[in-house]
Amino acid sequence: MPEFFINGKAVQAADNQTVMQAATANGYFIPYFCWHPALSVPGNCRICMVEVASEGQVEGEGWLDIACNIPVTQGLRIFTDSAKVRARRQETLQFITLNHPVDCGICDKAGECKLQDYHYDYNGASSISIEAKVHATKHHDLSSRIVLDNERCILCTRCVRFTHEVSKSHALGVQDRGDHSLIREVGDGAFETDPYSDNVIDLCPVGALLSKPHLHQTRVWCLKPTPSVCPGCERGCGINIWHRKSEWQLRALDARRNARIDRVTPLDNPAVNGPWICNKGRDLAQIFERARATQAMLKGRPTDLAQALTAARALIGAARQPVALVSSWASNEELSAFKQALGGQMRCFVKPDSQAAPGELLQDDLLIRPDKNPNTAGALQRFDALPADARSAFPADTDLVLVWGEGFSFAQLPQQARVVYLNSYLQPENGHADVFLPISVQTERSGHYTNFLGVSSAFSACFQKPQGVADAQALFETLRATADQVLA
Repeated sequence: MPEFFINGKAVQAADNQTVMQAATANGYFIPYFCWHPALSVPGNCRICMVEVASEGQVEGEGWLDIACNIPVTQGLRIFTDSAKVRARRQETLQFITLNHPVDCGICDKAGECKLQDYHYDYNGASSISIEAKVHATKHHDLSSRIVLDNERCILCTRCVRFTHEVSKSHALGVQDRGDHSLIREVGDGAFETDPYSDNVIDLCPVGALLSKPHLHQTRVWCLKPTPSVCPGCERGCGINIWHRKSEWQLRALDARRNARIDRVTPLDNPAVNGPWICNKGRDLAQIFERARATQAMLKGRPTDLAQALTAARALIGAARQPVALVSSWASNEELSAFKQALGGQMRCFVKPDSQAAPGELLQDDLLIRPDKNPNTAGALQRFDALPADARSAFPADTDLVLVWGEGFSFAQLPQQARVVYLNSYLQPENGHADVFLPISVQTERSGHYTNFLGVSSAFSACFQKPQGVADAQALFETLRATADQVLA
């Protein structure tokens, strides 16, 4: 491991690291636009300029070079914030903003824009140019999901490299040269079908690439991220679910906007997904914000939760051949609570709650997995899998079936069996069950999922449960406590 010097202090670097990589690993910040730890090094933005000094030279006597492409060598001397470096960064920022529209007031990237941050840190002054700015395409549809503002683009080419090196769609490129250069999609529509296309929105260091569904919807400083896990498949990618801060609650507008998912971004998890997620993970609001079931029912008749729980307890207590179909969207904590409460009384099988939608990509070599449920592995650690022929899971004398979660047709249930159903969304089956218990969704509770690799990841609650809805774990623990009292 070579030793080199940053701002006069000796630090260690791993073999084959660049100055940028080693400085970042040792807690030294060097600004960058085009560099990204998971992409190749183009060296075209020049903002990561540092001063390189020979042995015996002091700060201000060295030469300037870009940190992203300097390999660390033994004894190398680097200054990251010398007067010479700051002057060059000011000049670089003046060049980058030469034709930039500086429309920060209406830009969705405001508050997260590296150009804003660096301009404040290293310049803070208007451009010295008196020439008219070169205008470019202001709103160009790259796809049905993403709009491009070429006037804001600084040609860092992160988006281009992502489609060539990560998603492998080769869907973006640079058209023309000089101040006429434009990011453009290829003509075969590959970017529209790229299942990872929205990652370029996160990669863009300025406000050039923006999400159409979230365009002009809210400001980033009004939101906060909650760490979570994508339930879209068995990969279990780390994500941040962004929602409105309590201090920025809306009062004059629709109050439902205070408890909605405003956006989803990747949460870097090297053991699972790295810094990427697929587009399905971005669209989790379409899953979680469906019409909710908030009313407990007895054979379709509304009742309160306590009465429904009493009826469920009576049915379970009277059953002689009960069978349980366990949710593969349940957390490890919920699964353990169910096993402790009822696992010894019932034959239990893990069912898939979700199947691939028509036209959905089933699997690829990057992240997407064929099982579209987040915790099948965790459930199978505790219970057996439902047979391919689901009817074979039910003995002829089955008299009760507990169905937990979505995805199972009641037509496959034994006709004579009574049904206790736990679900979160409005569905016809809710009213067909003998007892229906409305339960919370992932964004309303905390827990863990175990993915297909055996990696356990945590998710946290973002919102309050609707009135009348209970956590499945609490329901099972109540049933267990009641059973213990009866046995006593």
